Amino acid sequence: MVFGGRHVAVFVDGCFWHSCPIHATTPTANREWWVAKLERNQQRDRQTDEHLRELGWTVLRFWEHENPIAAVDVIERVVRGT
Repeated sequence: MVFGGRHVAVFVDGCFWHSCPIHATTPTANREWWVAKLERNQQRDRQTDEHLRELGWTVLRFWEHENPIAAVDVIERVVRGT
């Protein structure tokens, strides 16, 4: 989700695909491939965050399991600048 006028980018990361520290799992079949894939996802997330911040954006990331009302409250405060 993007709030272009405010330069705020919001990401909701899936626990599996982005290796949530609470819910992450790694498939046992083809394990090496999955470990590398999930590590690349995390690296790409960090690179994306860094790139956007260098461009003056505020980056907000939430896990899929987080309370959506709490996430909306954070997003609203940041977008409104309060």
